[in-house]
Parts: sequence; C-alpha cells; structure tokens
Amino acid sequence: MLNLKTTLLPLAVAMTLPLAACSNNETAETDTAEVEAPMTEDQDMAADTDMATTEPMAETDATMSADDMATAEADGMATQSIGEMAAANENLTVLTAALKAADLDSMLMENGEYTVFAPTDEAFNKLLTDMGKTKEELLADTETLKKVLPYHVVGKVVKAADIPYGQPIETENGGTFTIGEDNTITDASGNKAKIVGTDMMATNGVVHTIDTVLMPK
Repeated sequence: MLNLKTTLLPLAVAMTLPLAACSNNETAETDTAEVEAPMTEDQDMAADTDMATTEPMAETDATMSADDMATAEADGMATQSIGEMAAANENLTVLTAALKAADLDSMLMENGEYTVFAPTDEAFNKLLTDMGKTKEELLADTETLKKVLPYHVVGKVVKAADIPYGQPIETENGGTFTIGEDNTITDASGNKAKIVGTDMMATNGVVHTIDTVLMPK
C-alpha cells in the first residue's frame, strides 16, 4: 500500500522551496529599492546644492567687478600727468610742441600741484595771425615761449569751483591775471580769454582750456 504521508512530505518540501526563494528575491529587491532611492535623492540634492552655491558666487564676483569699475569712473581717477594729457589731446598740439621747444614739458610731467590754463590750437592760430608769424617761427622763439608759457601755469590746484573771481591769480612767471564771474580771463596786457573747458584732472593738477593765449607785460 502506498504510504500517503511518505508521498506528501517530499511534495510539500518541493512546493515550499520555490515560495521561499520568491520571498527572498522580493525581500532583496525591496531592500535594494529602499537603499537605492534615498541615495539617488541625496545625490540630486547635493548636485542642486552645489549648483545653487556656485552660481550666486559667480554673480557676486561679477557684481563686485562692475561696482569697482563704476566707482573708479565716478571718482574720475586721473592716470596721466598734465604733460601727458596735453600730448594726448588733439586740440593742444601747438601747446605741447611749444612746451617741448622751451624745455618746459618735463615740469608738467613731474609730481606736484599745478593748474594750467591751456590755450587751444585755435588760440595759438589767432596769436600767430596777430604776430604775423608761422608756427615754426613761434616754436623757434624760445625766449618768448619761456616768458609766455609759465604765465599760463599756477603753482597750486584751482578747480573751477574754487576760482577766486576778481582776485589776482599769481602765475609761475611771477605775473598775475584775474578771472571774472563770466569765466573771462583778463591778462596783464589787457587781453581777454574765455575759459572753454574746465576740470580736466591729472595726476599732478588740473587743466582748464582757454580760447586765447595770455600775454604778460
């Protein structure tokens, strides 16, 4: 006779093994999913955090750079001496040549505090017409240049807002001139010159441009 207990026992064991295997696989997959999901989320959060941290830093650097540039421009920081500024100005070419011819250009390159009332090229052209001379003849007359050019230089910084209207202003050649409230200069010879440009700041002073060459006595 077939022993029912002996037959069923192996069958029960055989059925139990696949179920246990399936249960173990599901548990392993569940464990893996539970472990992997938080790691992925953390990595994404870390990447987002790195991007959020890096981008504002870049914006801050750019903003600071722009602010520094704006501040430098607003302050009008001078980078050239009066001599260098005159040499670079296309309207002061005759003045630059005259200063060089009279060996006075080095003075306006050096450290110091000066105010230069700089005649424009048009102002020198008017002078040449009045004198009946050419530019070359004027530049060759170094004796006159050494007398006239220092008369345009004041030995301190005088910005437009600080001009002492109506008061004698002493120059580097020892003579004086006055400036009216309409910004018209009256020189020692009674000639009139109009200030046409003001407050060109240099490392060693300030330049105001004028439309007529000043003449001392």
